[in-house]
Amino acid sequence: MMNSYGNLFKITLYGESHQKAIGVVIDGMPSGILICEAKIKSDLLERQSGAIGTTPRKETDDFEITSGIFNGHSTGSPIHLTIVNEDVKSRDYEHLKKQPRPGHADFVANLKYKGFQDYRGGGRFSGRLTAPLVAAGAIAKMILPFEFHHELVQVGTLTDMDQLDSFLEKVIQKGDSVGGVIKITVKNMIVGLGEPFFNKLDSEIGKMMFSIPAVKGVEIGTGFSGISKFGSEFNDQIIDESGKTMTNHNGGISGGISNGNDLVVKVFIKPTSSIKQEQQTFNFESGQVDPLIIGGRHDVCIARRAGIVLENALAIVLADLYLINKVYQ
Repeated sequence: MMNSYGNLFKITLYGESHQKAIGVVIDGMPSGILICEAKIKSDLLERQSGAIGTTPRKETDDFEITSGIFNGHSTGSPIHLTIVNEDVKSRDYEHLKKQPRPGHADFVANLKYKGFQDYRGGGRFSGRLTAPLVAAGAIAKMILPFEFHHELVQVGTLTDMDQLDSFLEKVIQKGDSVGGVIKITVKNMIVGLGEPFFNKLDSEIGKMMFSIPAVKGVEIGTGFSGISKFGSEFNDQIIDESGKTMTNHNGGISGGISNGNDLVVKVFIKPTSSIKQEQQTFNFESGQVDPLIIGGRHDVCIARRAGIVLENALAIVLADLYLINKVYQ
């Protein structure tokens, strides 16, 4: 289960950043669902680099589906989707064996896996693994009646996204990185997804979002800013028989269960750990703190292309709970 998520709609991710391929196995996909490969490709393209502040690494993310689909529809058997890694430069990471990057998983990975882990490009900890996650989420959305939307609402101190390019140019000049906040909204929600305790919709969302590299904060609805409100202000007054509420401070979830209002999730993506500036950090070869200059190709603002990752990860959570809900109807 450590490489898998889900119950009825279950995904298993495999591969590392610089291995020959990465991919996903999807189990539990109902039969007879029309599979739109163009939609999978479109979502993968949205995740790719190219904009200011994103990595120079260029992957086509061409995928192959080797099982689970026949005549354009799901068969009901496991779907296997694989993506070949093409633009790989492993030599840039050799020095990280002796001097792990601050803020990165290099140190804990080396101890946990006793040095046998594939450290190149971050290995199993790399954001590269979000590509098959996006593909799985694109397929998950094909069984859901919901409407998904995501937007980047803040990068560092910047809230005017029209100024994003110029803001990131300044960060690039400093050799630094910056984080961001992404808002995901799901419309046309139904009542009933989730359980009262251990499988709450919000707890499952948190579990999935925190599984994604660089995620350091998750809010449902109003979130932490609700600290300034009284209960009389925070309570979402029900205004019709469908359960529609006047406000949506709870983000579409009541008691761990979807209440039919828009599902609203905000996620904080931390600044990328690998930066161009020289840093001081422990060197296990010299036994002292030494300067570290990180090579390789890295995003200055990973949040810029993480929106589709979070959106599709949320779709995976909803697909699983949607199928569970159908079983008990």
